[in-house]
Amino acid sequence: MLEIKDNIFWVGIKDWELRRFHGHELSTHRGSSYNSYLIKDKKTVLVDTVWDPYQEEFAEMLEKEVGLGHIDMIVINHMEPDHGGSLGHILSKIPETPIYCTKNGMETIRGHFHRDWNFNIVKTGDCVNIGSYDLVFVEMQMIHWPDSLLTYVKGANVVLSNDAFGQHYSAQSLFNDEVDACELYQEAEKYYANILTPFSALVKKKIEQIKGLSLPIEMIAPSHGVIWRDNPMQIVDRYYEWSQDYHEGNAVIVYDTMYEATKSMAQAIGRGLEKKNVKYKLFNCGKTDDSDLITELFKAKGIILGSCTVNNTMLHSVGGLVERMKGLRFKNKVAAGFGSYGWSGEAPALISRKLEEAGLTIVMDPIKVKYRPTAEDLGRCEEFGSGFAEKMR
Repeated sequence: MLEIKDNIFWVGIKDWELRRFHGHELSTHRGSSYNSYLIKDKKTVLVDTVWDPYQEEFAEMLEKEVGLGHIDMIVINHMEPDHGGSLGHILSKIPETPIYCTKNGMETIRGHFHRDWNFNIVKTGDCVNIGSYDLVFVEMQMIHWPDSLLTYVKGANVVLSNDAFGQHYSAQSLFNDEVDACELYQEAEKYYANILTPFSALVKKKIEQIKGLSLPIEMIAPSHGVIWRDNPMQIVDRYYEWSQDYHEGNAVIVYDTMYEATKSMAQAIGRGLEKKNVKYKLFNCGKTDDSDLITELFKAKGIILGSCTVNNTMLHSVGGLVERMKGLRFKNKVAAGFGSYGWSGEAPALISRKLEEAGLTIVMDPIKVKYRPTAEDLGRCEEFGSGFAEKMR
């Protein structure tokens, strides 16, 4: 237990070994943390819990530090199991404890535990006095679940933001001014790109709403990763930037290949981009971590995606990637397809169609090469890259 502000304590778990999250969907190279908070005022309040594999350790720690019977109320900002998974175990010991959550939160909790506990429904602007502090609730619907809630501790000027502003990052300290800033922002941007991108319009609107309340904010304490206490609004400003069809002006070429022909095309397309002074990165998606690759696509203005044709379609690594892009609903990005083939050659056109279905703007017809590219073919690929660069202007 660590005091992060007067009478507000971190009571979470650091998971140093975590390497995959959301099943196996998201990579977490630097682990993560499950941040739960305890407020000791006239009322003792538990805000969120931890992932249920740690429920015994969590309950034992709370019993030792405060005594479970002394917890007067529990706030569940979000019932995804990495935040609310230990709730059932805690309530098996203190079943009458009031739970404060949104209406959607109540339905989600019931869906997970199939129990009807002492629910208290809150909505934006509702306030509960706990002594020296007031808890002010702000609904964060679809950032990133229907039940999401933010709890503002008025008097301490602390935002308990749940998934917003977090990172999958287990660091040597809990505070942003005591960790490597480059690592921190790598993980914060990766978290946004892979989890929050589909909800960017809602993120932008919610930030504007919260800023309009003119609340003094001295600390932002999310449910994963480090706590923002040094200039905490810096991450809010970055979220606002990321929420507005973000890109950094560069291009990304992504491909998979069976016998290097499509790779040769990708490299030639890159040379064409360079001729027009467009910076780019090149990735073989069959060998690259998907979550890291999504982060690179999030930052890109132009996306060029290629695959050889196999069984009249694209390689599965490319197909899976474009489906993930469809779910993330990228905006304000231009794209094109390419690839090699032996006899049928459907992949490049199929890639272009799938990219368009994913919401990207197709700015060039796909280019394809039969068998191993000749010097003339590679010249056409360079011209393709240069033409794409012009479309990025």
